[in-house]
Amino acid sequence: MDAPLHPQNRRDPAEAGCIVMQMQMVPRQMAPGQMGPGQMGQRRMVQKKKYNRAAAWREARKLMWQHRRSLAVGFVLMLVSRVASLVLPASSKWLIDEVIGKERHELLVPLALAVGAATVVQAATGFALSQVVGVAAQRAIANMRRALQERVTRFPVRYFDTTQSGVLISRIMTDAEGIRNLVGTGILQLVGGVFTAFMALGFLFYYNWQLTAVTLAILIFFGGFMAASFKRLRPLFRERGEINAEVTGRLTETLGGIRVVKAYGTEKREQRVFTRGIHRLLRNLARSLTGISATSSMATAVIGVVGVVMIVLGGRSILRGEMTVGELFSYVFFSGLLAVPVTQMASIGTQITEALAGLDRIRELMEMPTEDDEDRGALPVQTVRGEVEFQDVGFEYVPGVPVLRGVSFHAPAGTTTALVGSSGSGKSTLVSLAMAFSRPGTGRILVDGRDLAELRLRDYRAHLGVVLQDNFLFDGTVADNIRFARPDATREEIEEVARIAHADEFVRGFPKGYDTVVGERGIRLSGGQRQRIAIARALLADPRILILDEATSSLDSESEALIQDGLRRLREGRTTFVIAHRLSTIRSADQILVLEAGEIVERGTHTELMMLGGRYRELHDRQYAWERERYVNPGEELPVEEAGVAVG
Repeated sequence: MDAPLHPQNRRDPAEAGCIVMQMQMVPRQMAPGQMGPGQMGQRRMVQKKKYNRAAAWREARKLMWQHRRSLAVGFVLMLVSRVASLVLPASSKWLIDEVIGKERHELLVPLALAVGAATVVQAATGFALSQVVGVAAQRAIANMRRALQERVTRFPVRYFDTTQSGVLISRIMTDAEGIRNLVGTGILQLVGGVFTAFMALGFLFYYNWQLTAVTLAILIFFGGFMAASFKRLRPLFRERGEINAEVTGRLTETLGGIRVVKAYGTEKREQRVFTRGIHRLLRNLARSLTGISATSSMATAVIGVVGVVMIVLGGRSILRGEMTVGELFSYVFFSGLLAVPVTQMASIGTQITEALAGLDRIRELMEMPTEDDEDRGALPVQTVRGEVEFQDVGFEYVPGVPVLRGVSFHAPAGTTTALVGSSGSGKSTLVSLAMAFSRPGTGRILVDGRDLAELRLRDYRAHLGVVLQDNFLFDGTVADNIRFARPDATREEIEEVARIAHADEFVRGFPKGYDTVVGERGIRLSGGQRQRIAIARALLADPRILILDEATSSLDSESEALIQDGLRRLREGRTTFVIAHRLSTIRSADQILVLEAGEIVERGTHTELMMLGGRYRELHDRQYAWERERYVNPGEELPVEEAGVAVG
């Protein structure tokens, strides 16, 4: 039976956020329709950020230099393709003036063969270009996503306390997608368009420099218009990515907490929150599309104006005998080669601008400090005995608001230390410090006589194990979840720890046994089954320091008895920290620390503290009275050994 909320089962929000976020690194479950202070703070922070064009271009150049070989091959293929594209417009002059005008019929077949060969060359180079550069771009995207995921998972835990998981997903998956325009066909099309435009411009000056001068003036005006448009569009593209990340984050939370949403009937509220985000995205898209449409419309207008100029000035040149009909046809073709790349550059330029905005956001993530940065110069940790000592430790989440004050205690290797206290007393903060998820503001923590701040975090955490009140299971098989800390574990080892944790008995009842998929967050298992899988996972990891956030406080009596037995086996020979909700579960602890307002007010064994008659005795008697008065189902009566108030 689930235990109702009472003073020992409630937890201060800051403390709960600390232990759950810091131990599990999973998306936070928030009240429906609400947004946490960390998220609101981030939203304010995001709104203040500006697009850093210089930094984005610096990152773009670095990225292109890394893929210079594929870009160089692509550039050569692009040049061949563009030169081949000049054959058709050049042949039109010969067809009209020589073959038709002067009746040189012997030139017809060679001209057709030349155009056909040029077309084959264009098709072949286009295919090769997509294979060489397109595949390289997709490989670059995959490498960028891998590097981002690797970087993000090494961020300090405090970063995840103030950042939505959906925001990070958007950064890793969506922003990285844009770099294909920087190391793929996008940048080559832009360069190729410029090359083709200049080639065509050379031919146009050769045929009629006056007409070309007027055309060039129009195109220069259009270029200035595009530059001004892109300057206005860049901030919009950056804002779009940020809004999309926020909306994705909110949607991720809603779907992850769908049972809470449905339980409180807040579907409409969640819909309104999502709708507001979508409308913000829509308004941004509307402004962006206005700028993009204006650029495209201007490109169309430019083509029209150039066509009018060619008709007027070109027609007069023919009438004056300055141009032949074939030359005018060729001029029109080359004008198309000039105009089409210009219009393509407007579209490609927009995509590259958007890619640069995404690259700027990626740069921010890649420049953030990680725990690996803290590990530089740190001492390696080969083995851990498990002796832990806090020396006058103080800690603050918010400056001026201490959470721990002068905490000092010694936990010998292989002993169990229980943490007791009311909500907000600092129990979870103390445990997070022991796991190096946070650093003490004052004092120090010693592990086997060495300062924890000087030890390599990755090595130290390899010797830690965690069993929480609400354990996180991944959407995989039972065996995969048990072997999570040791992927190389054999099936025999998995089954052995499962038997010790009393998980084997129910796993064998599944049709697929250990190959049964548990569902997202273990949703297909009961609470007791998830706990026993978590205990088996910790047993297989064989940690020297174990953290137990009371794993039985909300379970029925039968599940609790099985899990308590598994926990006793798990604690043997390991230094264990237990955050206690049911005080009856910590009677065997070697020492009990009673915390109030961030300070240790009592310490000792269960018997010593009961005889002392202080805060621990008060908490114990109050909980016992509550246990006696609570409603229980038949068969869930209070165990006989818990019926006595005085112990020892």
